[in-house]
Parts: sequence; C-alpha cells; structure tokens
Amino acid sequence: MRCPFCGHDDSQVKDSRPTEDNGAIRRRRQCEACGARFTTFERIQLREVWVLKSEGRREPFERDKLARSIGIACRKRPIDAGRMEKLVSGIQRQLETSGETEVEAKIIGEMVMEGLKGLDSVAYIRFASVYKDFGEARDFEDFASTVKEVGGE
Repeated sequence: MRCPFCGHDDSQVKDSRPTEDNGAIRRRRQCEACGARFTTFERIQLREVWVLKSEGRREPFERDKLARSIGIACRKRPIDAGRMEKLVSGIQRQLETSGETEVEAKIIGEMVMEGLKGLDSVAYIRFASVYKDFGEARDFEDFASTVKEVGGE
C-alpha cells in the first residue's frame, strides 16, 4: 500500500480489525520509509457496477461519492455516523447483489431517498431538493407538506 505522506510503495500492517458493521476490514499501517501511520479500509466488491447517467454517460459506481452525497444531506443533523455508513453499505450491497452490471442513476437516487426517509426528515428533504431539482420555494413547500416526521435522534 502506497504511503499517502511520502509515496513509498511499502507499508507494514500494524493492526487489523473488522468495522462495526462487519462490512470491511480496518487496517492500521506504518510506512517503512517515513514511519508515518495511516488507516486503510478493505471491502469486498461482489461485482463491478456501472452507473448510467441521465445524459447517457456510463461511469463506475463510487461508494465514496454516494457517502459524500448522503453526508451532505445529513450535515449538522443529529444522525450517528454509523447509521449513515449502514445506509451507504446497504445501498452498495443491494446494487452488487441485484445481478445487474448497469444501474440508472435515478434508481440509486430513489434508494437514497428511501433510506433517508426513514433516517431523518430534514436530510430527506435536503437530498430531495437536489435530486428532484427544486426550482423555487413553492417546490420545497409542496414536497415538505407530504413528508412525515421521522425519529432521527
């Protein structure tokens, strides 16, 4: 594993343990050149999934991109990071076990919406405002009036 600090190619694993959801292995590593310590995560990838964008482009599914968008929707909300991680892992697992190698971005967006709906109503509305491309305040009002409060605490 390449050191993120000095770029050296070799590092030594000092500690390995599963993550809380057992979806990955967390490894503490130490660079053999500069001695810096860093953490890596190793995950099982069942199959390569490609995302079909609305304009026709194809791009590989990126777990980090999914986690970032969920994180943005949940920013400054009383939501445990573990619950967000569980949502990301669940969506990724669904995509990899679906049997499909190509998934429309719209389907992933709907999966996120469904997950956020049960997690936190504010995060759900935030994500929906971008996903559904709200153009004016009236769109927020109309959508928010259909949302029921959920327990995010």
